[in-house]
Amino acid sequence: MTLVAILSGAGISTDSGIPDYRGPNGLWRRDPEAEKLVTYDHYMADPEIRRRSWRMRRDGPALRAKPNAAHRAVAELERAGVPVRVITQNVDGLHQLAGIPDRKVLELHGTARSVVCADCHARGPMEEALARVEAGEDDPPCLKCGGILKSATVMFGERLDPVVLGEALAISKASQIFIAVGTSLQVQPAAGLAGVAADNGARLVIVNAEPTPYDDRAAQIIREPIGTALPTLLRELAEG
Repeated sequence: MTLVAILSGAGISTDSGIPDYRGPNGLWRRDPEAEKLVTYDHYMADPEIRRRSWRMRRDGPALRAKPNAAHRAVAELERAGVPVRVITQNVDGLHQLAGIPDRKVLELHGTARSVVCADCHARGPMEEALARVEAGEDDPPCLKCGGILKSATVMFGERLDPVVLGEALAISKASQIFIAVGTSLQVQPAAGLAGVAADNGARLVIVNAEPTPYDDRAAQIIREPIGTALPTLLRELAEG
């Protein structure tokens, strides 16, 4: 059967109330200082940056967000028996909440639903760390070793997990259909997966409001709103 790979970026989650980063109203454009909160060197060196980061996580929309029609459409395609693999640049966990099994989702940039100690690498639920923030710890240390806790996301200045990236490359090469949705295809190495898929014979479909550097490689470009365009596209695929 046809293997469908879906590369999802921030644009798939904006309908869930999570702002994107680089779009016209993106977080980095509105508040250039916000980028420091997710930059590894700044985070590790500056307790005030860490305090602001914890407040941002506590008050931000990501952990309260619910899957939207686009996430649900991907899960429905998988339930219809089509071989689907999701490669996501997002850290919100909404694909899994929509019903895609964990093992079929590759999180290139980690997850905001867990925390990890920068020293001993112990992991735990983000909800527990945020409960400590709520209780008055403005920069909660690791409970195991006292080290610096951070979100289990890949911050600027950190490299992607080579195992996850390797699996994403293998899926991109093996896919017959590769759908890039809600991503500017500007951040490497994730963006390059679209090129890898096309080089290996996949039909490349791009669903994104703005032009991307890979548009000239695409068999199909859809500029319609993702919340309606993706469900329509995936229904057509399922009906085959």
